[in-house]
Amino acid sequence: MSSNDTAILSWNNATTQLNRYFSIFIFLFGIIGNILNILVLSQRNLRSNPCAFLFLASSIASLIAIISGLFTRTTSGWAIDLTNTITWLCQLRTFVVFVSRTIAYCLIALATIDRWLSSCFDHRRRQMSTIINAQRGMIIILIFSCLLYVQMFYCYEANLVNAPLKCYGKTITCRLITDLTYAFVANIFPLIIMLYFGLMTIINIRQSKRRIQIINMTSISRVTINISQRSKKTDYYLLYMLFVQVILFGIFTLPQNIQKFIALAQSNQIKTALDSAIENFIFNFFLLFAYLANGMSFYIYTLSGGSVFRNELIKLAQTVRQIF
Repeated sequence: MSSNDTAILSWNNATTQLNRYFSIFIFLFGIIGNILNILVLSQRNLRSNPCAFLFLASSIASLIAIISGLFTRTTSGWAIDLTNTITWLCQLRTFVVFVSRTIAYCLIALATIDRWLSSCFDHRRRQMSTIINAQRGMIIILIFSCLLYVQMFYCYEANLVNAPLKCYGKTITCRLITDLTYAFVANIFPLIIMLYFGLMTIINIRQSKRRIQIINMTSISRVTINISQRSKKTDYYLLYMLFVQVILFGIFTLPQNIQKFIALAQSNQIKTALDSAIENFIFNFFLLFAYLANGMSFYIYTLSGGSVFRNELIKLAQTVRQIF
């Protein structure tokens, strides 16, 4: 066996081990985090906040994305992956994965807009930050995402040979449309929205600090003051959690899109078996790496959410302990 054949086998084996073990880690990491996230954000003190509601809906979408996208990968090392051999299962799985991931990312972007609205000086804009508007936005994103990926039922096919995955776009045109749609609608546009409205929120907060308001404290009850302080504290930590999530979102999702664009640009080039093996490993690595964006939210909220999120987590743990 030549050194070139040995290198090809090594890269192919590395890809197999990557899909077998790294996917299990991300799967457990994301499932546990999103389930705990859903339980904490469903608590009464948080679910009435529109930003927390959008976090909750995003966690549900991320949970669906991880289950539909990684379950078959975690079992493919020990059992046959039917989505690689049955076309309609391939199409359905891909549709659910792309739709749920797009919904999860767009809801985070919508949460950024909500934080900006709640920090505006114009009371009409602040009044737009409501649960009802958050629910309407969620429904619009859901319908839009489903319509956006209808072409999956035509473009994707199982049992492909000359493709990074056996369940993949059957033509270069299909891959180009799918990759561009996913990259811009699910990753780049939400990231731009997050950054823009995040900066606008920071500007609003800084301007509010410069304003000196003379308030007659005798006309405000102590209970009202405490409620206002708790509300501002919750808003502050939700905003901080959002910014941390935006930064990590870009780190986890952009490499996959860059790699896909490079692969599409080189699709007409003649590649050796070794080049294809290396490219396949890189493709699978960044594909799995992007799933970290769907599983990171609970750990971000726990570390950066301050006492607001952690207190609700402690209350949840105490409630569970009392039950058992």
